[in-house]
Amino acid sequence: MTRKLLCTLFAVTTLAGCAALQQVGALRQVAFALSGIRGGRLAGVDLSRISAPGGLSALEIGRITVAVARRDLPLELQADVRAENPVDNKLTATMVRLAWTLYLNDKETISGVVDTSLTLPPGEPRIIPVKMRLNLLQFFDGPAESMVDLAIAVAGLNVDPTKITIRAIPTINTRYGPITYPAPITIVSQTVGGPVSR
Repeated sequence: MTRKLLCTLFAVTTLAGCAALQQVGALRQVAFALSGIRGGRLAGVDLSRISAPGGLSALEIGRITVAVARRDLPLELQADVRAENPVDNKLTATMVRLAWTLYLNDKETISGVVDTSLTLPPGEPRIIPVKMRLNLLQFFDGPAESMVDLAIAVAGLNVDPTKITIRAIPTINTRYGPITYPAPITIVSQTVGGPVSR
């Protein structure tokens, strides 16, 4: 009786593991891309209407200059990550957590977590809003004008090339509990606009 029970438990565990691996495989088929960056603000200054430092008002220049002097120049933005489960994928992937790290021109900057559950049915794209806030002066050096150039470039609002990469570790929900992806994946790597590196 004990042997039969053990065999049954082994079979159930094996099936559970296979099902979980299938769902991990389903997530691996999901294509991630940068849909856009919006809501860019530098030290509280709205970047959406600016394409160069010359577009700043005297008040905005003063605000950024003071922030640079204090070594606290926050850049806030939202990266919209597009996730699409292919039509020919037979399984719906449900992502419950996304741990991410932002790289600018291959320089590691900040990390964060998106804890919102997201169901990814086959053939139906979804947008994952990833809100970010970083002090540029922790990672880059330069005068106020250079920092504005960098912020505008990261926001995708000028022509100078800046490489934005988001590496992430998804966690998916299965009937057997959450499973974290075994290794980081590069879900976004796109050149949008301009660096000032250390």
